[in-house]
Amino acid sequence: MTLARTLTLYVSRRFATMTLAMLAALAGLVALFDLIELLRRAATRPEATFALVSQIAALRLPYVAMQILPFAVLLGGIVAFWRLTRSSELVVARAAGISAWGFLTGPVVVAIALGAIATGAISPVSSAMLARAERLDQQYLRNTGGITALAGGRLWLRQADPGLEPRGVAILSGRPVAARDLRPGEAFRLDAVSLWRLSSEDRPLARVEASSAILTPGRWVIPEAVVFGTDRVPAPARRLEIPTDLTPSRIEESFASPDTLSFWALPSFIEVLEGAGFSAVRHRLYFQSLLSLPLLAAVMALLAAGFSMRSSRRGGVAQMIGGGVAAGFALFVIDKVTGEFGEAGTLPVVFAAWAPAGAGFLLATALLLHLEDG
Repeated sequence: MTLARTLTLYVSRRFATMTLAMLAALAGLVALFDLIELLRRAATRPEATFALVSQIAALRLPYVAMQILPFAVLLGGIVAFWRLTRSSELVVARAAGISAWGFLTGPVVVAIALGAIATGAISPVSSAMLARAERLDQQYLRNTGGITALAGGRLWLRQADPGLEPRGVAILSGRPVAARDLRPGEAFRLDAVSLWRLSSEDRPLARVEASSAILTPGRWVIPEAVVFGTDRVPAPARRLEIPTDLTPSRIEESFASPDTLSFWALPSFIEVLEGAGFSAVRHRLYFQSLLSLPLLAAVMALLAAGFSMRSSRRGGVAQMIGGGVAAGFALFVIDKVTGEFGEAGTLPVVFAAWAPAGAGFLLATALLLHLEDG
């Protein structure tokens, strides 16, 4: 028992060291190519200095590391197990009666821990840094004018309208005011506002025109709202308040990709998005993919063992290692294909997010059973 525990800790340490080294190497390589691409885009923009471009590339680095973590586990595991096999350490251990399932427990636990840390701890940091990088990219390296570049500079928002009925809807349109032009005490304001209030069957109930709408905690405040009823007759201008779950940060996030949202913030944001009548499929898919990351990392560790623990004296080591890399890229292709089907609504979101990990687990288990008992 002591020998098996010692061997498991030894293999786990070698596996963790090689995986972290591979993660650092791959992340650095991808960041280098990203920096070169950013420098190419910044070549014609004098305001985009090298320091700014380097900052954008550095802000993207945690997100890049999260994306390549499964491949780092696979490649790092292949190198670690291959070295242990080449030095006959694993061969001697298995000859001594220690099962591969025993000393692989440690690397699998390490892979699950790395995936859990990436999901629970790195994801909030990477999402905040990626959002900052996207804002800098938008400001200095792109020609577009932000979220209001389309529709004549107007912002369109949709939300639940509990003031009408439990499933009423309000559609708000207006020109957002820049932060420097806001009055004291205002966090977000729209000018030249038009508001449509609809029933749950999308039947128009009222239209509101106003010069401005101010977003305060928990409600929209429209100081001088002119309400047009179903008879299209305007009522006298009056103050109108509409309950809302929106905040300035949520308005900005609703136009951003799910990658810029923290893992812990996604469930509440999905609830708000669906309550407003919008599709949250992309956000649900991203949330489920983050949940499946620890399992996917464990699957990659098992695949690495299955493809690299063959004795070098039997030959075909290069083919086995190449097969492991090919299997990893095959899972990557499966992940992208199921993701596209999931976003399109063809596959359930949970199946689309967990299918690559499930397929990899079946393949890895079959390989290890053949290697150990075949």
